[in-house]
Amino acid sequence: MDKVENSMLIVGGGIGGLAAALACAQKGAKPLLLERATQFSEVGAGIQMGPNVTRTLFSWGLEKALNEFTFVPQSLQVRDAVSGQTLGTLTLGQRSLEKYGAPYVTVHRADLHHVLLQKVLNDGLAELKLQSQVDSLQEIHDGISVQVRDIQTGQIEAIKSPAMVGADGLWSDTRNYVLTNTPPRVTGLVAYRALLPMRLLPEALRQQDVMVWVGSRMHAVLYPVRGGEFLNMVVIAPGQLPESLKDWDHDANQEELFEALGVLHPHLKDVLEAVPAWRRWPICDRPPLVSASQMAKGRIALLGDAAHPMRPFLAQGAGMAIEDAAALAVCWAQVDLPLNARWQLYAQMRWARNARVQARSIRNGRIFHMQGPMRWGRDLAMRLMGESLMDVPWLYAGP
Repeated sequence: MDKVENSMLIVGGGIGGLAAALACAQKGAKPLLLERATQFSEVGAGIQMGPNVTRTLFSWGLEKALNEFTFVPQSLQVRDAVSGQTLGTLTLGQRSLEKYGAPYVTVHRADLHHVLLQKVLNDGLAELKLQSQVDSLQEIHDGISVQVRDIQTGQIEAIKSPAMVGADGLWSDTRNYVLTNTPPRVTGLVAYRALLPMRLLPEALRQQDVMVWVGSRMHAVLYPVRGGEFLNMVVIAPGQLPESLKDWDHDANQEELFEALGVLHPHLKDVLEAVPAWRRWPICDRPPLVSASQMAKGRIALLGDAAHPMRPFLAQGAGMAIEDAAALAVCWAQVDLPLNARWQLYAQMRWARNARVQARSIRNGRIFHMQGPMRWGRDLAMRLMGESLMDVPWLYAGP
């Protein structure tokens, strides 16, 4: 194939977009990636990556590069946010390798993004264009025609490509061309995030595991990132929403945070009080997917949060985008099929698994934030069944 036919447009230069560029290029594509920002970067803090995700990343040749930045926790512990009692423990570390063939790791979002970007740049896998906004899109007989505006200069460029991938996140514009678009769903929950150098914590408060503290209408997740040098913290509770949900990155103070949390165990409270500055994000999602038509139409496919934004209660948002990218590449390589058939195959491969993860994430959030007698029942079940409740074989062994 020549360069024109063996190409695709990818809109969005975050983790999902870079993963799609990398995976598809390794299958012979020549992607052009368009990013609105003036530089490639990733916002947020840490993420957990189960063996389903690390297995995929390692298959792309990223194991060595990732090992410089990731941390391998030995367990995931669930504790009561008030009493401090351990409710359940899921062994990770060597068990993850033995059971699922890949590690369970934690990593800072910016570090994962950096590894993906450097792989794409160093291997010459894709053409990257910054400050590029897609103003209009039209499907033509042999592909996609888009008008791309340089955000800084205002200059318009017409670009044609056989196929397009929307990896432009929660507020995706590409989504408008696949299905009737509606705003994301507001959950009423706010994520308070912070990253703290581990050395600033007293020895007794430093940790080497993933710690999930569950309370009444709140929970907190703490784990090391950057090789264990930093502690990533996210606390989720009902909170005040900004006037504009798109303007989602805001400062938050400790007074606001602790007012939302109520009574806390001293250990958890001491860790949270050590944070000098917090950021808060409103949590939005969409209902679980109900069909493949929500992930692809014609020559346009959606990936990651553009298709299936999910609540962070299963730690799989980035993971599903990475799985999407791997499936997209497999379908791209089916060169005997027309492009619209390849994208339909991709949507059929992915929609049900993404829907299941979306639904499980919603369910987990309800469990984490239970109140009253329901909370007592949850705690009892955790104590009795622990690891069997916390392990997710259908997820970690997939896709």
